[in-house]
Amino acid sequence: MDSREYAFEGATPDIHGYAHVSREATLVGDVTVGPNANVWPGVVLRGDVAPVEVGRESAIGDGAIVHASTVGEKVMVGHGAVLNDAAVKDGALVGFNSTVSDATIGEGSIVAMGTVVPPGYEVPAESFVRGSPATVTPLSETTIDPNEVFEAFSSGDYANLAARHEDLFE
Repeated sequence: MDSREYAFEGATPDIHGYAHVSREATLVGDVTVGPNANVWPGVVLRGDVAPVEVGRESAIGDGAIVHASTVGEKVMVGHGAVLNDAAVKDGALVGFNSTVSDATIGEGSIVAMGTVVPPGYEVPAESFVRGSPATVTPLSETTIDPNEVFEAFSSGDYANLAARHEDLFE
């Protein structure tokens, strides 16, 4: 076990062999990181009061905090984001410095930078979420091209970038 991976009440982090987890990330307790996921420097994944799951091909950006939360497959969590008792469904994007607490972000949704999603929100699939507190608009009612946004912040590209950082990841 790396010095930044900690057991908690018998639970230890489980990192898939094809995941990229920075040596500068901290993982505590019941944490699972799926294949081809990447976890960048300064990230805290804390699975003490409930598990933390990071799905296949998801990216958790520098300095993000994920506590007692589930991150689906092909999700992008931006730098400095905070997820607390949250569920982020497959293909969603949570922007830089956003906070999602005791809420669900639907599949394929985009949470704008700096958004605060308060407790109890159930964001529908394919929505655009912005503001503090958050307002929700169906993506189909915006001028946002979700394919362009996801291409720009593709976790696949992040996985490729992670693989190029020979000294940063185990």
